Amino acid sequence: MAVSTTLKWALILPIMILLLPLGAMLFTHQVNWGPADFLVAAILLYGASLSIYVVRTKIQSPGIRTGMMVLILLTVLLLWLELAVGLFGSPLAGS
Repeated sequence: MAVSTTLKWALILPIMILLLPLGAMLFTHQVNWGPADFLVAAILLYGASLSIYVVRTKIQSPGIRTGMMVLILLTVLLLWLELAVGLFGSPLAGS
């Protein structure tokens, strides 16, 4: 079974994004991620990446497809901000 180029990018891109904080940890002490941080980030990034892949391949209408992809990215961004700095002060951020 051949794997499409789009699916390959959906699987590779989260790894490339996770390499950024890993590399930053080698050069500065300001980035201090533990295994749990990488796990949560991987779940968020892979969930978003694979969700966008499904939307791109299954939804034919360009307007609905674009809207759903924007909604997925906005949701991930808000979750990431909440986990990082407690944007809303919810229990997720430890507030």
